[in-house]
Amino acid sequence: MYLDCSVSALVKLRAQATALFREGIAASDPEQAVTSTLETRTDEIAAARRVILIAFGKAACPMARAALPFIGDKLVAAVAVTNFENLTEIEGVEVISGGHPLPDEGSIRGAEVIERAALSAEPGDLVLVLVSGGGSALTCAPAAGIALADKIALNDTLIRCGADISEINAVRQLFSRLKGGRLAQLASRAKVLSLILSDVPGDDVGTVASGPTARPSATQAEAIAILDRYGLVRTLSPALKAHLDLLVERDEEATSFDHVENIVIGSNGISLQRVMHSAEANYPVVVKADDWLSGDVSDVAKTLHRMAVFAASQRGPVAIVAGGEPTVRVAGNGKGGRNQELALRFALLNEWTSIKRPWVFLSGGTDGRDGPTDAAGAIVDAGSTTWMRKLGCNPVAHLQNNDSYHALASSGDLLMTGATGTNVADLQILLMQ
Repeated sequence: MYLDCSVSALVKLRAQATALFREGIAASDPEQAVTSTLETRTDEIAAARRVILIAFGKAACPMARAALPFIGDKLVAAVAVTNFENLTEIEGVEVISGGHPLPDEGSIRGAEVIERAALSAEPGDLVLVLVSGGGSALTCAPAAGIALADKIALNDTLIRCGADISEINAVRQLFSRLKGGRLAQLASRAKVLSLILSDVPGDDVGTVASGPTARPSATQAEAIAILDRYGLVRTLSPALKAHLDLLVERDEEATSFDHVENIVIGSNGISLQRVMHSAEANYPVVVKADDWLSGDVSDVAKTLHRMAVFAASQRGPVAIVAGGEPTVRVAGNGKGGRNQELALRFALLNEWTSIKRPWVFLSGGTDGRDGPTDAAGAIVDAGSTTWMRKLGCNPVAHLQNNDSYHALASSGDLLMTGATGTNVADLQILLMQ
């Protein structure tokens, strides 16, 4: 803990950072976002012969719940696929729990129900698709001949090699019956209106949940090049390799998306703007980092720490905010997530070059889950690593084993929010007095 900083001052900083994080989450509230959008689409819904409702992702339940009053008696089929933590029963909607971050048999079942619903669409119908982050794992529809285990292994390999979310989604689309616009093509006889809660850089609708209603985010050749770049082609299972060979033999099909409209209704950028605006009440200087934090988590931590050291030389309270999704190269067998690792790395960097002011740094996933853990992320200060060592925890050793969770748990620095019902990537908040 910084010597001139009282415990009460740190408690205040931590409370402010946590409050700002929750405001960022609220800014992309899925129910409000769906309601606001559909209020401008009542004529379109009224003109439809029938309406088919398809929702999937971590915000599927609140999004579906918000849409139902606008659909009324035109509803003929409704399905929502979400993770267990966000699952709630909705009258008139078939709600299915899928696996996340790894797909499971529930993900397979959910995808099959969605596939049947889309195929049932007829001319004059409106297919209302509600998409949110996590949809790639929650709706798993492997191409013919590919097993669930093959897709899980491929996804795990992509994450471990350090591929970013855009690259991962591009590859996923190669091996799916729904991703890369294929869901929209199943409903090609009807009008498709897709409302999207974005958790990706630039709000690319072809990347959120691997773009089920959008043109593919990458061409087939570009996706195969990603596999080559990371040396993964030779590691593919026989089933995946056979499917890839089949794709190479065929010409990539040109498909029309004239019947589809994709609208981004919530995003990381929207949440960041709310955080910045709220921070201005207590912090005369509010600095926004790059538009989207990406790349290796080690580099991101260094960048943010350098910004903090420079900001500490200025006068008055300062807030630095950022958003995005850095990547982690997994070499150990510990427990953690990118936000926890980012926070732990930031705290360790401060041991080498200290920020000459009282400060706290929060990094959290807006869905309330950071990797395969029950924490949203972490919130650290200058005393975090000192506490770890006093309690017999070696933070450097834990970091090397990708075990940030247990290091941060020892110092009481885990950020626990529970499932939030939304998912617009990560938020980082640094406050200094």
